[in-house]
Amino acid sequence: MNAEFFDAVAQLEKEKGIPREFMYEKIQLAMKTAFRRDFPECEDNFEIIVDEPTRRIEMNILKTVVENVEDPNKEITLDAARKSVKKAEIGDVIAVPVETKKFGRIAAQSAKQVIIQGIREAERGIVYDEFTSKEHEILTGVVSHVEPRNGYVSIRISSNSELTEAILTPNERVKSESLREGDRIKVYVVEVKNNPRGPQVVISRTHPGLVKRLFELEVPEIADGTVEIRSIAREAGSRTKIAVWSMDANVDPIGSCVGPKGARVANIVNELRGEKIDIINYSDIPEDYIAASLAPSEVLSVTMLEDGKSCRVIVPDSQLSLAIGKEGQNARLAAKLTGFKIDIKPESEA
Repeated sequence: MNAEFFDAVAQLEKEKGIPREFMYEKIQLAMKTAFRRDFPECEDNFEIIVDEPTRRIEMNILKTVVENVEDPNKEITLDAARKSVKKAEIGDVIAVPVETKKFGRIAAQSAKQVIIQGIREAERGIVYDEFTSKEHEILTGVVSHVEPRNGYVSIRISSNSELTEAILTPNERVKSESLREGDRIKVYVVEVKNNPRGPQVVISRTHPGLVKRLFELEVPEIADGTVEIRSIAREAGSRTKIAVWSMDANVDPIGSCVGPKGARVANIVNELRGEKIDIINYSDIPEDYIAASLAPSEVLSVTMLEDGKSCRVIVPDSQLSLAIGKEGQNARLAAKLTGFKIDIKPESEA
């Protein structure tokens, strides 16, 4: 039985990645639980030995050698002691083996539950560690269930060999996206929480980080650091503005992101189910940066105001509606992208 036990632990380590040392601790805890249930009078006068090199598991009651036994649960006579330890003397503490088959059914069941719980804890720990390493990254998932009443979507995500179920909440869903069971989609891992029931992976399809990671995957110049993403403003499902910059004067950051015949940005737009993406050049000069952020509108002038956080922008009369955008979206995203409050005026009014 002992040999089978060590083989089983080795198999758990191989298949599920549960360390053998962890399982040995849980086995010892299980045996202690069983012992205390069936031998409460012995209190803690016992030891558990799990010896991997010799593939041996032992449980012993620790008894003190005395001339006259008053408490048989804690004491043993010299003659009885010398049957197992020939050189035993008065005052010695010796280990008296306990046969585990003597445990009652309830004690054995308790031990089994401790072991099962230990395995579950280890599995949850492995899943938590694996997905924590993927925070702020993109993972591919498969839609396993869509709840039509409240909009919650269950998505089965994987990382290396680990699988877990994550919930895409209505707040993290793109409203215009229609998801069905079996769909493969990319999700952004916002954070991983370690709950009593197991790891909870918080995922999103609306987070600006999703766009950033998609560009890193699609554009080699961003992946190797030649081109940097300085800022992103996003209204998920509708439009995103992204400011890019390169230290290398020979590299066109916008051209790198757009790609040959627009292929790179087209792949990202397809993944985002048609979301429009404006790519602009970042500048340390606020006036230039703000003017670029209002693309595709033409900008005549940008005047910074005294508070240092606001500016007035003048555009041609014919460009006013384009600069502001539908329901103010273009101006709103430009302000979010640059961090400045933008007041847009037509040329005639200026």
